[in-house]
Amino acid sequence: MEKVRRYFAMAGAILGGTGAYYLRGPLETLLKKEFTPIVSVSFIVFTAAVFAVIFFFIGAPLSKGIVGSVDWLAKSLGGASLQDIAVSVGGLIVGLIIANLLTPSLARIPIVGAFLPAIAMVVLGYIGIAVAKSKKEDILSLSPGRLMQAVKGGRSALKPERKGDLPFTQATPKLLDTSTIIDGRIIDICRSGFIEGKLIIPSFVLDELRRIADSADNIKRNKGRRGLDTLNMLQRDFPTDVLTWDWPSNPGDDVDSLLLKMAKETGAEVITTDFNLAKIAELQEVGVLNVNRLANALKLMVAPGEELTVEIHREGKQPGQGVGYLDDGTMVVVEQAKKHLGEEITVVVTNVHTSPAGRMVFARPKYLDRAE
Repeated sequence: MEKVRRYFAMAGAILGGTGAYYLRGPLETLLKKEFTPIVSVSFIVFTAAVFAVIFFFIGAPLSKGIVGSVDWLAKSLGGASLQDIAVSVGGLIVGLIIANLLTPSLARIPIVGAFLPAIAMVVLGYIGIAVAKSKKEDILSLSPGRLMQAVKGGRSALKPERKGDLPFTQATPKLLDTSTIIDGRIIDICRSGFIEGKLIIPSFVLDELRRIADSADNIKRNKGRRGLDTLNMLQRDFPTDVLTWDWPSNPGDDVDSLLLKMAKETGAEVITTDFNLAKIAELQEVGVLNVNRLANALKLMVAPGEELTVEIHREGKQPGQGVGYLDDGTMVVVEQAKKHLGEEITVVVTNVHTSPAGRMVFARPKYLDRAE
């Protein structure tokens, strides 16, 4: 750390001395007095010393800030689409051109004229990037067809492509959200072969899993560790199909919002068990695969009057009711079956209730029908 501070002090001395050397002339003009050589040298040395002391103390935090900024810039560029990068570079070029046109006028300003051109380049370059990104769609809509297609080619690795004249396409990649990874059923779904395309775990989802796994709450910690185990199994069993992807995010960002934004920009689909996230994705026209909906679709279809054999595991909410389960996990509520706890009996289906949370079957013991 001391070595870093010494380097910054040297840089501060050079910067201060150089600035004082170039400011000496404008100061003489402003004060209408010519400095003697001793005064000039003293002014340069004093300014260099002041800057050296300042840079010595701000060297450590400034170096950390620079390293952090470089890391943030690398992550941002790595997660940005080719479309965003092309538009941002165009905005930067326009901003620098405007700053260059203003440089001769800014350089004539007394005292600060030596620094204003550099400041103008930084400010106008940033403004150019910000404006270009905010007007990205408008800029692309004005581009020639081929150029626009080339810029949007950053999605080509993610979006389906036609091969020749045959209607065969590459599978759309899938983004896994935190709830799906913790749920764990995605492993069996992948093994069954019903999921096509790459499975992508965004960096912010992985960060959320780590936070949950490090939680002080035992339940949350166990869920987070189960999610990490799920990821390890996926990457072990499907090493070429499961990828992690760095995506720019800030602490405190909403993971669901980031996931939907990433899906929209890349053309991927979201796999989730979160009912609310699935609904929001549908409203925003983002492709979504709900694992719970898939599980409900695969449950056995039963109709009123059909006979089933179930084991009564526990009491129901209403007096006399018993509750059993089918092989696929469907709950069966049986009237007047409390006395058959732990027994396997034949029942007749009286009603089937389906909701977003799942399917529930209502039945009554078969012997009651015979008695009637």
